[in-house]
Amino acid sequence: MLHLFNPQQQIQRAMIKRIFALLVVSLLLFACKSGGERKTEDEFEVPDDIVNEGVLEISEEVMQNIVQNISSPVEMASLVKSLNADFSGKYLAPTDKVDDLTTSYQQAFHLGIYAADLGYLNIYNKTNSVIDYITAIKTLADGVRVGQFFDFTTLKRLAQSNQNLDSLMYISVHSFNQMDKYLRSDNRSNLSTLMVTGVWMEGLYLATQVAKADPHPEIAERIGEQKIIMDQLMLILENYKSDKYFRKLIEDLTIIKNEFNDVTITITKGEPVAIEEDGMLVIVQKDVSMVEISDNRLNSIIEKTEQIRNKLISN
Repeated sequence: MLHLFNPQQQIQRAMIKRIFALLVVSLLLFACKSGGERKTEDEFEVPDDIVNEGVLEISEEVMQNIVQNISSPVEMASLVKSLNADFSGKYLAPTDKVDDLTTSYQQAFHLGIYAADLGYLNIYNKTNSVIDYITAIKTLADGVRVGQFFDFTTLKRLAQSNQNLDSLMYISVHSFNQMDKYLRSDNRSNLSTLMVTGVWMEGLYLATQVAKADPHPEIAERIGEQKIIMDQLMLILENYKSDKYFRKLIEDLTIIKNEFNDVTITITKGEPVAIEEDGMLVIVQKDVSMVEISDNRLNSIIEKTEQIRNKLISN
């Protein structure tokens, strides 16, 4: 299948992407600059502020490139809803075993997972379920010692009132922004990296599950585009490969990464166009990308993503 992405679609996606930009920028911009790698928690507990040598600095330019390409869970959920795909609670990660997540690595990764699920719930205005995920996120945030930055009371009130969806999403993003800022200042950027990985993993899983239930060219294209961001995300994870937890995570994600080898992405540069956004002039590059992904390859990506995601959330 050859999927063509036109300039108007790109403008719409750029506007949607700003909704979640604060979270992605804060999690990625300096995620690997401050180090903070620790001994594997399965062996013994080491204070989170211990910094090991050997973590390479990743340039701001590289991080910004990842930010520009990543598909946020809000963007993915918005696309899914715009295609009239039905909401499905079965896509969500269960919250009933949050108390079993005892290491900071598990807690940080699942914070990302639940952030993506919260975005999906918010887009579909499923406020009853939102409470469960807000509660789970609060528990995990406390576990990683960043709960003071999660505005649990306000988020719960907004969800229960079934009103002001924009405020609910904004405060959710702002809370994660503050959590990551503190993690970086506390030399725990490895946990920020795990949060980002969790967000991305759940966003990909959401897209593949929708493609499995209700195939659509735009969903297939978006899945194919993840080849770019996954290559970059894996580079960040490789920065922590001396840790046993990260090595296992890299091993699992490599199974998905290999499925993208046959996906071809061709980008043709176009002319920039000026649009008005929030009362400001924004320049959007009118690039056209072509994603070539066969039906067999797409089905294989769907299968492996489901397999690895379910394995990761059960650990």
